[in-house]
Amino acid sequence: LFTYYGLHALQHRGQESAGIVTVSTDKKKNRPMMNVHKGLGLVTDVFSNSKVFDDILVGSSAIGHNRYSTAGSSRKEVNIQPFHVLYHSGNLALGHNGNLSNIREIRNQLSKDGTIFQSTTDSEAFLHLIAKSRETNQVEQIKSALMQVKGAFCLVILTDDKLIAVRDPNGFRPLSLGKVDDAYVVASETCAFDIIGATYIREIEHGEVLVIDFDEERKVRLTSHFLPRPEKTSKCI
Repeated sequence: LFTYYGLHALQHRGQESAGIVTVSTDKKKNRPMMNVHKGLGLVTDVFSNSKVFDDILVGSSAIGHNRYSTAGSSRKEVNIQPFHVLYHSGNLALGHNGNLSNIREIRNQLSKDGTIFQSTTDSEAFLHLIAKSRETNQVEQIKSALMQVKGAFCLVILTDDKLIAVRDPNGFRPLSLGKVDDAYVVASETCAFDIIGATYIREIEHGEVLVIDFDEERKVRLTSHFLPRPEKTSKCI
């Protein structure tokens, strides 16, 4: 529900579609699984049935996204985020805000390598770059993918055991970190924190890959990795 209320507060950032992905444990198979609900329309329309939160969107971690199309068709359901996949390193879901300036080159190269795209957005390229990485560690796979893209982007990534927040090295797009009770939250604008009573902590730094997970004692921890930063940075006004 925190994710739903956060999306509701951020409705002004996109009115075309909305979606939420959660991660939980498949009790029958005793392994992590991702639960998805998304659709075209406003947040209140997509999540009008409260049973969605009881029957589908179960779990302890979640990411959500409101779409305003700047790349790709706005009326195709395949473009609704967050995107989610099951690949060789586990489950992965991703929400992206921004635009990639080298997306044409990336898509052309991935297509030549046999990648089949399911959407027309530049956001999907992140998933394929992560999956094609030769790194064995998921965080390193993500960093490897980020090193190949150029442009303005913020990402929220959900894995089987991690929530990851990413901001591009130039800091073009906003992304903030907050905390409510014992849980950490991230959002494009702090009004998403206000509606759930979360405390603002700080901005995600330029080029920061912030990993939120549990340590060996099941205590929540934050670990920061950094992408190479340019000599000069600039912010979108």
